[in-house]
Amino acid sequence: MKACQGRIGRVFIIRLEDGDVVPGCIERFARENGVSVGQVILVGGVGGGEVVVGPRCSEEMPPQPMLLPVDGAHEVLGVGVLAPDEDGKPVLHIHAALGRSGQTMSGCLRPGVTTWLVGEVILYEILGVNVARVRDEASDFNLLEPGAAQ
Repeated sequence: MKACQGRIGRVFIIRLEDGDVVPGCIERFARENGVSVGQVILVGGVGGGEVVVGPRCSEEMPPQPMLLPVDGAHEVLGVGVLAPDEDGKPVLHIHAALGRSGQTMSGCLRPGVTTWLVGEVILYEILGVNVARVRDEASDFNLLEPGAAQ
């Protein structure tokens, strides 16, 4: 386990509009407002795109993602961690549960899904931490590294 301690800075309330792409629009907001590290909570609706629902084979490195399409409007509840990549650009890793007509899927919104009608976001800025998303050779993922130099 790796960890570091910080403190809550600003708190933003963001309304995503129909067609906004998650996580891109939240990352853009963070860049424009000087937020480097934070926690994101998302509620609302999504209506298009794809969700990563796991690796095709758990033993294979780097893993090949399984993608499922978001077919039509779904309710969404998500949580994510915003942290800078090795170039200092904020990158959001967000997982969510999506539901429609009694069926639920959950996964990573990294490839981008579109907001359906409205998405409500709370972004908690975290100050006083040195973290970065650093490329892991084996998995080819950008993993969160507490204590990493930015």
